[in-house]
Amino acid sequence: WQGRGMTEEILTPKDESDAAEIITAAGASGETLSIEGGGTKRSLFEVSEGGRIISSRALTGIIAYNPAELVMSVRAGTSLAEVEAELDKNGQRLAFEPMSYECLSMDDGEQTIGAVAAMNNSGPRRLVAGAARDSLLGVRFVNGRGEVVKNGGRVMKNVTGLDLVKLMAGSRGTLGFLTEVTFKVLPITETESTLALRGLDDEAAANALAHAMASSAEVSGAAHLPELTANRVAGGALGSEPATVIRVEGFAASVSHRIAQLKGLFSEVAELQEIGEQQSRDLWRDIREVMPFAGNDSALWRISAAPSHGHEVAMAIRTQAPAEVFYDWQGGLVWLQMQDGTHDDAVRGALAKNGGGHATLVRADEAIRRSLPVFQPQNLAVEALTARVRAAFDPNGLFHPRQKQSSAA
Repeated sequence: WQGRGMTEEILTPKDESDAAEIITAAGASGETLSIEGGGTKRSLFEVSEGGRIISSRALTGIIAYNPAELVMSVRAGTSLAEVEAELDKNGQRLAFEPMSYECLSMDDGEQTIGAVAAMNNSGPRRLVAGAARDSLLGVRFVNGRGEVVKNGGRVMKNVTGLDLVKLMAGSRGTLGFLTEVTFKVLPITETESTLALRGLDDEAAANALAHAMASSAEVSGAAHLPELTANRVAGGALGSEPATVIRVEGFAASVSHRIAQLKGLFSEVAELQEIGEQQSRDLWRDIREVMPFAGNDSALWRISAAPSHGHEVAMAIRTQAPAEVFYDWQGGLVWLQMQDGTHDDAVRGALAKNGGGHATLVRADEAIRRSLPVFQPQNLAVEALTARVRAAFDPNGLFHPRQKQSSAA
C-alpha cells in the first residue's frame, strides 16, 4: 500500500488473488474499503468517508482480443486511453463512446476501463448504441466476502439466472471490486458529418432534434449548444451563435445522402451549416468530454430527463439561479454549470416538477459535497431494494460508498 495524506491509504493489489486476500482481511478486521480505479473522480462527485481505498490501477493489460470476434477482455485497471488506442489500430471502437471525466477533474489519474463499467459510462452515441452495460459481456470481481465471482463471457448469448454483468454496470463500487471486464466492440465507421442548425432557442432546438431522431436519417448524435457554449467546442470554429448539431455516420455515400435528407427537412427551420469529418469528430469529442465547462471549479450538475422535458428543467432552474447549460442525447442529458453555489433545491425541485429524472452533482467544493446528496435520492421502494442487493453482495458493509447516496441502480 501507499500512504495518501494522514488519513487515507491506497491499497493496490497486484492480481485478483491479492485483491481477494485484502478484502478478506479487511472484512475480518471490521474496517471499510472505498473502491476506485485511476482516481479521476476523487475531486469530483466522490467524497471519502474514511477507511482505506482499494484501487485497481495495478491490474492492467489486455487479456484477450481477437478483432475478428469483436470482443475484448481487459483487466479493470487498464486505462481507457490504452484500450481505445489498441482498438483504433484495428479500426474498431467502443460504440457507446465513453467520456473520460479527465477534463473536469483536478486529479492526475487516468480513467480506467473498470470505472467505465462501474459508472455505466456513455457518451453522445448512447442514442443508438446504448450505455456501457449494453456492450458489457462479462465481468470478474471480488465480493464483500472475498469470493471471486465470474459472470458472462466472451460471446453473445442468452442470459440465464441472475445477470450480474448488468447489475455491476452502474454499481459505482458498492457491490464488488472489479478485476476484469469483457466488452463487445464494433468497427469504426468510414466517415461522419454533422449538420448544424444555427440560431435556435432551446425549445425550438428540442423540437428540431425530436424530428431528426424520428426521421430515417439514422442520427448518431443530437445535441444543442446555446449561445454561451457554442464557441467553446471544436476550437471555437462554430462561433458564438447557438448550434443545434445532428451527426450521421457510415459509408461516405450513405452519409452524404442522409445529410441531404436532413437539409431538406430543416431548410426552412434555420440557417444550415455542414461540418466535415475531422471538425465533426472534434466537436463530438468536446461534447462528450463536457469541454464547455472544463477548466474551472464552478458547481456542475449532470441532469438526466425525458428529452422533451430537458429544456423545461433547465429553464425552470435558470429562472431561480444564474447558470450556463448545454444539451446532449436529444435534450435528455443536461449539463448545467451554476455561476454561484449549487442551488440544489432549485435543481431537484425543477426536475421533480418537469417530468422527473436524475440530477447528479458532478463537481463542487468538498465541503458542499459532504453535506449534500451528490446522487439523486432514491424513493423508499428503490432504496429498500438497493439495500437488499448490497446485503447479498457485501453483507458486512465492507465496501463503504465514497458518498453515502451512491446506489447500485
